[in-house]
Amino acid sequence: MRSPLPRLHAITDERTARRPDLDTVARALADGGGSNLAFHARGRELTGLEHYDLALRLSVLPSPLFVNDRLDVALSVPSFGVQLGHGSLSVSAARALNPLWWIGKSVHSLAETESARAEGADYLVVGPVFATASHPGRAPLMLSGLKQMVAAAGELPVIAIGGISGDRVPEVRDAGAYGVAAIRALWDDAEPRAAAGRMRAWMS
Repeated sequence: MRSPLPRLHAITDERTARRPDLDTVARALADGGGSNLAFHARGRELTGLEHYDLALRLSVLPSPLFVNDRLDVALSVPSFGVQLGHGSLSVSAARALNPLWWIGKSVHSLAETESARAEGADYLVVGPVFATASHPGRAPLMLSGLKQMVAAAGELPVIAIGGISGDRVPEVRDAGAYGVAAIRALWDDAEPRAAAGRMRAWMS
């Protein structure tokens, strides 16, 4: 029996992964988010060694760890799950590597949502909900689009991502999202422990 899927996901990017205070901020986020916070070791431009080092450092914290895209890295550290994007291995291939993983897919449209559901994903990361510097060329779904994606996801939990600041968590939750994911709203907050605690409480 797997543990429940966390509702708050702290995603890294290349900038975050290379911060000198990564360990300190990650510890503060883990303290604030508890078991309802998960870390995602992500960074598309990281070398394999950098991605492994990032995942290893996050894996020693009490919060569950997901590894994005790099299944070889996920196999080499204690991982709660994996997040698959466009161009990643299939859900079935990931499940064959570890049947206990939570396996998520990143989706941006109704067609991708339906495809991921048919493929057997355990949960979906849907976005960008709002405009975000992480995907400047992609039109935001907004709350109306998120509601449509939640409906298309059926029984699958939806994690909303993209421009999710703390004050937007309640409206995203009310639109049907099971959880939220963020980079800047967590890693860049002056008080990361408090930021994680607030977002966790609002998603409960």
